[in-house]
Amino acid sequence: MIHPPEYGQVHDQEYAALGLRVGLEVHQQLLTEKKLFCHCPAGRYANRYDAEILRHMRPTLSELGEYDGTALMEFKTRKEIYYRLSRETVCTYEMDDAPPFEINEQAVDIAIEVALLLQVQMIDELHIARKQYLDGSIPTGFQRTTILGVNGWLAYPGPLGGPAVHPDRRIGIRQLALEEDSCREVADVGHRRTYIADRLGMPLIEVVTEPQMHTPREAAEVGQHIRYLTRATGKMRRGIGSCRQDVNVSIRGGTRIEIKGVPRVPLIPRLVHCEAYRQKALLGVRDELGTRGVRREDWPMYTRDVTDVLRSTRFGVLAAALGAGRRVQAVRLPRFGGLLDRPTQPHTVMLQEFADRVRVIACLQGEPNLICSDVPAHTLPPGEWRKVLRTTGAEATDAVMLVWGDAEDLTTAVEEIRIRALDAMEGVPQETRQAFADGANGFERILPGPDRMYPDTDLPPKAIPRARIDAVRLHLPEPPTDKMVRYAALGLSGELSAALVRSGTAEIFDAVRRRVPDAPPALLAYTLTCHLPDARRRGSDVRRLDAGVLAELFGLAVREGWTREAVYDAVEGVLGSTSPPGPTEAPPTAPGRIDAEALPAAVQSLLREINPAPRPRSRRPQPGGGDHLRGRLQRVCMGHVMRRLRGRAHGREVGELIARHLAGLDLPAGAP
Repeated sequence: MIHPPEYGQVHDQEYAALGLRVGLEVHQQLLTEKKLFCHCPAGRYANRYDAEILRHMRPTLSELGEYDGTALMEFKTRKEIYYRLSRETVCTYEMDDAPPFEINEQAVDIAIEVALLLQVQMIDELHIARKQYLDGSIPTGFQRTTILGVNGWLAYPGPLGGPAVHPDRRIGIRQLALEEDSCREVADVGHRRTYIADRLGMPLIEVVTEPQMHTPREAAEVGQHIRYLTRATGKMRRGIGSCRQDVNVSIRGGTRIEIKGVPRVPLIPRLVHCEAYRQKALLGVRDELGTRGVRREDWPMYTRDVTDVLRSTRFGVLAAALGAGRRVQAVRLPRFGGLLDRPTQPHTVMLQEFADRVRVIACLQGEPNLICSDVPAHTLPPGEWRKVLRTTGAEATDAVMLVWGDAEDLTTAVEEIRIRALDAMEGVPQETRQAFADGANGFERILPGPDRMYPDTDLPPKAIPRARIDAVRLHLPEPPTDKMVRYAALGLSGELSAALVRSGTAEIFDAVRRRVPDAPPALLAYTLTCHLPDARRRGSDVRRLDAGVLAELFGLAVREGWTREAVYDAVEGVLGSTSPPGPTEAPPTAPGRIDAEALPAAVQSLLREINPAPRPRSRRPQPGGGDHLRGRLQRVCMGHVMRRLRGRAHGREVGELIARHLAGLDLPAGAP
């Protein structure tokens, strides 16, 4: 049994051999006052609700007279969809009981700004379309969406804050869309799914890239570039759930698989890696079935009710189901023997592909919800399996599954097992899959097709005049890649530059530097990205240190020649003050710096307190002899002196004085 390699054990050349291609769909909520097609306030979240309504979703024909496969799949689940509504966040429009308002102009302007940053070809006229969503995440059964631009590009020289590996590399942007957000799912058990509708209708943009990333690392890095490019506008919402990524993965011979709703960019590499090797494993199963002569056209599947055969089973899960009145169905898969225990993902085998379909579509959610004669874990005793195999007429080359449930669910489950077995003969079925924390993924629904999109007849087209685009262009922010090039010229490391961009403090950094050009760039950047976040975690209100106060503080530090520690002490002084500082109020002064002529005497006085001339405790020679001992004493003395002189002297000057003092001592070779 060959297990897929773990992420981190694979070189880029191996992904190239797989023919890995990755594309992203990045969804980012916009910081608007109102929702996209109504006047409800945006950005209000609450678990309290005033009403709960029930709906059943049904598929409808597209404009071409066809049904979308995803809609048909969702209909088979027979879900009851419950919506929890708060009168402060939801109106009759979102329940499809009132027509939409005109599109939110504030959201359109923000989307235009992002479109210009992504160099897309702008659309002259917005046409609102309806996109079917039968999973219940939108009460109307469709999402209103519109495309603003196509065929753009994103500069991708390398990782954010890292070296420019490919200075001229670009990632294609297929399109930029503006659309309304869906509900938050709070529960999905059996045939009941529950949503909270507070974020429903909030404006968000969707950035769709071309599948031009070829390693898991590249996919995550491009995701970070898009994330921070959009945040450069200062008009994106922050926090959990405000930005979500759909990751599209394929390998040579496979097909596009969409991993839906990835909440954090750092999860992307492992998800891409696992999906790439899942597809490789599925292609291996397809090839083995072909070798065995299995073809869709003439492959039979046999089923048999074995409830009475297993009435006295010793398998606890199955015994409980039988005790609750459930039925048990045996499904024989000819010539599938030995294939369902093949590893496909970490801690996952081929059988899980079937179990996921049964869980999602037939709503049989037990653990396990089916078992197989080929997979030893969670299964029947050998004697009971022999009874089942005789009853079904299974041969040595066959695999037999057992699935149990209510009559209607059981019928759906058996049909889904048949469909998944037929898909195995083709290789990789087109699916939307959900992300798991360990990097694996599971079936969520059939991949949607174009048949679910159709024009919205409630809203007329909206022209986007060139003058409006030009007005937005006048106030475009500096892209993060350009900003980091400028910071590198100031001497900042790539890590500090990236931290400024990631933390959203780059604007404060630039504002302070404009007022105090001599402010030490690295010290200012470290204060903003490390010292202040640490103070925030300790409970301090860091909003007191706005750009004006920091400019006054660093101006004073430059004039008085403060050390780094003195700056930190002054920062803590402002944070600990009881009176709110004004934008131009000078912060408290730091301890006075010791004069250069007085510093040697101060250091000598402090060294006499700890008497660094050691007495040997061992006659055993130490590597390096006196040099080894001087290094250790240097660190001890440096720590003691700098604690006593905090903020009053530079560490470099103190270190040189201590080194000269220790150089004059006759140190033994033994350890102190």
